[in-house]
Amino acid sequence: MRREHGIDAKPENVVVGPGAKVFELLFCEAFINPGDDALIFSPYFPTYIPNIQRRGGRIWTSDLKQSNAFRPEPAEVERFLKTAPRPKAIFLNSPHNPTGSVAEEADLKAITDLIRGKDVALLSDEPYDQMVWQGKHHSPLVQPGMMDQCVAAYTFSKSYSMSGWRAGFAVSSKPIIDRMGLLLNTSLSCVSPIVQLAAAAALDNDEKPRGEQMRAFRDKLFMLIAGLNTIPGFKCLEPRSTFYAFPNVAEVCNRLQITSHGLALYFLEGADEKFGVACLGGECFGPAGGGFLRFSCAEPDDKLQAAVAFVKQAITQTDKVAAYVAAHPEHKLATPYAT
Repeated sequence: MRREHGIDAKPENVVVGPGAKVFELLFCEAFINPGDDALIFSPYFPTYIPNIQRRGGRIWTSDLKQSNAFRPEPAEVERFLKTAPRPKAIFLNSPHNPTGSVAEEADLKAITDLIRGKDVALLSDEPYDQMVWQGKHHSPLVQPGMMDQCVAAYTFSKSYSMSGWRAGFAVSSKPIIDRMGLLLNTSLSCVSPIVQLAAAAALDNDEKPRGEQMRAFRDKLFMLIAGLNTIPGFKCLEPRSTFYAFPNVAEVCNRLQITSHGLALYFLEGADEKFGVACLGGECFGPAGGGFLRFSCAEPDDKLQAAVAFVKQAITQTDKVAAYVAAHPEHKLATPYAT
């Protein structure tokens, strides 16, 4: 943390967990009581909401906008602090899944300036910290005083391609980390020592291969987005981070009268009997994702190229789209998306 992100962390500031996702739950357990208000930026990682609801918290959302490169807006944090009856928690995800956006240092400074000294905790979800293709990753933990108000969560699944090993960690002040360690100990006991040894070996030895793997992801994502932007009606920002492309397909959905979630399912199961492309409709990440699709580039180059060609052809098959919507009326677009 000190070397890569400039965070003044010591051993007592780190707790190991089974991936990063568990720290959403523990953050809510530690900071949210029934009736407390929590702010999330939408589109959002789907598990944020049930973790807040499990604690009886009220959810406030702020829509990220493609016109602002999907960056979190400090004015929305200020609105939450002034309007919510009991503002207690903010969920921040940068680099961002699903949009691939990156919060700039000025964004984080403005947000942390607003909450500093208040009884408001910040969860900084940072699993893609090594996947930044434009600019630099910044953690709010480097901002003054944030070690006492912020929990940053990391995982080996993305940075070291260790998906399935379930190794991650969180960084915060000693009192917060002690409490999270207690919660982990009394619920999950610990992360398997074999997994922890593997993660430690990755930290000690794999910086060079990690960089090579991250560059491979970057090249794949640039190729995928360039291909998607050749499809009429697809509008995708230049890739800034992660291995996800998040094209705006509102124009296509409006023309075909199908929701973006329906369009994703059509690509998978309705456009061809023997071939399909898997992606996610933006609605999977909340209402603000409507009119978008999320594609992963974690596939061989030839499959990515075949997928782009398939999608380009599939949206021209208006009869097949109409037949799919007729068979699945729940995916008929009732109100056109804003374009």
